[in-house]
Amino acid sequence: MDARLPAHIEITGLIRAAEAEGGTAMVLSKGEKDAGTILVVTMYRGENATLYERMPQLDGSRSFVATKSQDTEKPYEFTEYLERRGAQDPDNWILEVDVADPERFVASNLH
Repeated sequence: MDARLPAHIEITGLIRAAEAEGGTAMVLSKGEKDAGTILVVTMYRGENATLYERMPQLDGSRSFVATKSQDTEKPYEFTEYLERRGAQDPDNWILEVDVADPERFVASNLH
């Protein structure tokens, strides 16, 4: 039996967590309802976006890891990267979270 939450339930929980912190969250791409991969973009006031993806760890767990950060000189590259990730796997969920303290949000909610 798989102990993983269905993707749509996990997304709903992340949205509520962002709102509870006074932030906002928006689904940019809706993936497979139960088993879709979740990608989370964090930012504060629309700036300094960082992409987190679940990656396999040595102990067999799957933790969220920062895989891409927005370059302030070339912000379009970040958007292009997200578009490529969506094209590679249409089952991906992409959730954008805008909160005052993105690092704390990640530490508290992405495990």
